[in-house]
Amino acid sequence: MSLLAGADRAAFVTGLGSRLRAAGVPVDLTSTVAFTSALATGFPRDVEALYWSARVTLVHRHEHLPTFDAVFDAVFRDAVLATDPQSRRSARGGETSAPGDTWTRAAGRAVGDAEGEGLPWATLPKVTASATGASDAITLPELMPSRIAAIADTPLEDLDEAQLAALEAWLQRVVDRWPTRRSRRRRPHKGGAHVALRDTLAASRRTGWETLRLRYRRPERRARPVTLLVDVSRSMQPYAAAYLHLMRVLARTGRCETFAFSTELTRLTPALVHHSAAEARERAEAATTDRFGGTHLAGSLRALRRSRHANGLRGGILVIASDGWDSDPPEELAAELARVRRRAHRLVWLNPRAAAPGFEPLVGSMAAALPLCDVFLPAHTPDELVDVVEALSDR
Repeated sequence: MSLLAGADRAAFVTGLGSRLRAAGVPVDLTSTVAFTSALATGFPRDVEALYWSARVTLVHRHEHLPTFDAVFDAVFRDAVLATDPQSRRSARGGETSAPGDTWTRAAGRAVGDAEGEGLPWATLPKVTASATGASDAITLPELMPSRIAAIADTPLEDLDEAQLAALEAWLQRVVDRWPTRRSRRRRPHKGGAHVALRDTLAASRRTGWETLRLRYRRPERRARPVTLLVDVSRSMQPYAAAYLHLMRVLARTGRCETFAFSTELTRLTPALVHHSAAEARERAEAATTDRFGGTHLAGSLRALRRSRHANGLRGGILVIASDGWDSDPPEELAAELARVRRRAHRLVWLNPRAAAPGFEPLVGSMAAALPLCDVFLPAHTPDELVDVVEALSDR
């Protein structure tokens, strides 16, 4: 078992270096990196091994050795909270360092008494008085999760502007895998199943036209086109801002066409590819003149199918974000989806209202569209948007 099992190596090295610099030992970045490399294989099993690892890497002048020894003894030998795990569980009492040693007392205040700041690798809980005046109440430090982890289960309609910006930055890092399809072209690959005759003959020129090694090819994979349609009618108004950030992330990949629809279809890809998020949002809002109005989903799909961007549907992925509340007859929506489904490789439907307990597709348009969908997702929280990205990346 290592000496400091479970300790954070970075916090440990940084904390010990700070204690040494405060005592007068110049610990630079190079020394810190060297000490971290020495601990890369695990913490030492005893104090002596840790002492020599720290002394060799952190101390470079002979006159700094007494100060280093005093700080090290105060932190690891004379500390109230011992380095041994069993001793840490049963530690009691106060400071045990030599009363006449100035450096030891100064370092001892940093490793366990009421005036210190805690050990280099862990901070002791602060002792606070309770409401009844008792002095034995202990307040433990709370963990600080990341911004995305803190809002992972928050509904999209409850996110503010700062949280939506953090969500977009996170989505840009998550969208690293893109759906691909097999093309007719082949490229050289040693694990291919087809013999490349031209490459094999070209390689045989080096061996007197004797074929000693075969070259192989395999089919090349190309990115699938993705088309995203987002409902910006009044019923989808609480989710429009969050889905706008998703649209911008996909549009900036250069392999996705984004559209907004309410009473008519509006292409937003040119507006969303702007490098400024605020400017992209302003351009998208200016282009969408019918937002927060009625819904004509069947008519919007018909307009997309008849436009020049319909080629992106062939062999691609169509993503529709809508609650299914459509003014067009359900049979028209089913007919348009059937035509589109024969072209597209996969149809993904995002309905944020599907996250409600006891949800059933009772709306006529949603009930007509559900049998034609390959994937049906709620996409109601940032955590559920991960399922959307995975649905796109699945082959």
